[in-house]
Amino acid sequence: MTSALPTVRFSILDRSRVRREQTHSAALRDTVEFARLAEEWGYHRFWVSEHHSVPGVAGSAPTVLAAAAAAATTHIRIGTGGVMLPNHQPLIVAEQFGVLESLYPGRIDMGLGRSVGFTDGVRRALGHDKRDAEDFDAQLTELLDYFDHGRNGVHGWPAEGLRVPAFLLATGSGADRAAAFGLPLVIAAVGGEDRMVEAIERYRAGFQVTAWGAEPYVVVSGSVVIADTTEQAHRLLLPEAWSNAYSRTRGEFPTLIPPAEIEALDMTDRERRIFEESLLGHIHGTEDEVADQLEHLVTRTGADEILVHTSTYDRAARLESHRRLARLTGLLASDANRSKAAV
Repeated sequence: MTSALPTVRFSILDRSRVRREQTHSAALRDTVEFARLAEEWGYHRFWVSEHHSVPGVAGSAPTVLAAAAAAATTHIRIGTGGVMLPNHQPLIVAEQFGVLESLYPGRIDMGLGRSVGFTDGVRRALGHDKRDAEDFDAQLTELLDYFDHGRNGVHGWPAEGLRVPAFLLATGSGADRAAAFGLPLVIAAVGGEDRMVEAIERYRAGFQVTAWGAEPYVVVSGSVVIADTTEQAHRLLLPEAWSNAYSRTRGEFPTLIPPAEIEALDMTDRERRIFEESLLGHIHGTEDEVADQLEHLVTRTGADEILVHTSTYDRAARLESHRRLARLTGLLASDANRSKAAV
């Protein structure tokens, strides 16, 4: 274990990815079981995500899925990474998180994002368009008001008077928004590590103390894969990289398929370029290699927490990777705690 890692929290974001020939219901049950294992292995948080009309992602209703994960666990923090606020009325979001916090007090996180539907058709079905994201500041202000004192005589019971920690998922200028609202920042290396570090520095420099945050808090999100060899870890990255290339050339996220089939594909030049770009920037390798990469990331960013999101076709290998990460970072003190479900 390296010197910087014991000072950092480690958490998990699971997008309920669907593997080929797997049902959406099975993927959702896997997510709930994963939350139970994450708690057993010592992770700080377990978050779920929001995607709509995506064949390869079952997680479309994050607050509902968060409730199921909270019910299956006892103490790990449960939240969303995140609820996409432009898709919802702030009152409804406040009420949903108020219910969650009332049922599972002290364990709920409200991760919020600014993205809208992936395609025009999805945005129409949600009753929104890209312009709604431009009203994000007003939506966020309204949402937070429901937890404080209501809004124009409207009260978001049972949220009012509760303090559910709010996190802002952001890239680029979104870091400035998190600073202005005094919220913890969740950020990934979209556009490269240098741009991420610049955004984090702006966030810390511009942070405003509010009722929602007394000091900056940075959560760096990224994929981490541990295997017996570097080559094995690299192969585990292939299914998600191909899914990304497929979606960007066809407009639809597919289910995950095995690495061997991806290696045999005759990709177009554009698919190959996106595929290879999608393989860059991931922390992966043996335990020693991953420790060195994590040390670099934490030192470079000053992260308070690492939010791990890792997708691959082999569910058992993914679970084993997360178990190894827990052991590497000191969350899991002994292999004696290993669950049979992780094998």
